[in-house]
Amino acid sequence: MAKKEIIQVKLAAANPNLSAAVRFGDLVFVAGQTGRHPATGEVGKDVREQTRFALERVKTILAAAGTSLDNVLTVLTHLTRREDLAAYNEEYGKYFATNKPARTTVEVMLNAPELLVEITVTAGMPD
Repeated sequence: MAKKEIIQVKLAAANPNLSAAVRFGDLVFVAGQTGRHPATGEVGKDVREQTRFALERVKTILAAAGTSLDNVLTVLTHLTRREDLAAYNEEYGKYFATNKPARTTVEVMLNAPELLVEITVTAGMPD
């Protein structure tokens, strides 16, 4: 039977209450990543920049786990403002231009008012 493996990643402003990701068998479960710059922890100025920062964080975590955005199966996105959906979709499309994963997007209130987006993914391991 597969064993749970915690993926260790050094990211700025990481939440100490959770693992960045967990690998179980051929799946990698990435915890929700917000719009903070991966190296500085600075919050992006708008939803476009925050989307880029969140997806760059996801990309870094997936690389540490031995996989990549190409192997993302599902994406769960939390947006704080419905009117940001079009801008979010444009930035998201730069990372997932083809071979798009299944996705759910919901409008929520995040744990800090300056945060506009949080992205959670599940990815498979490459063969």
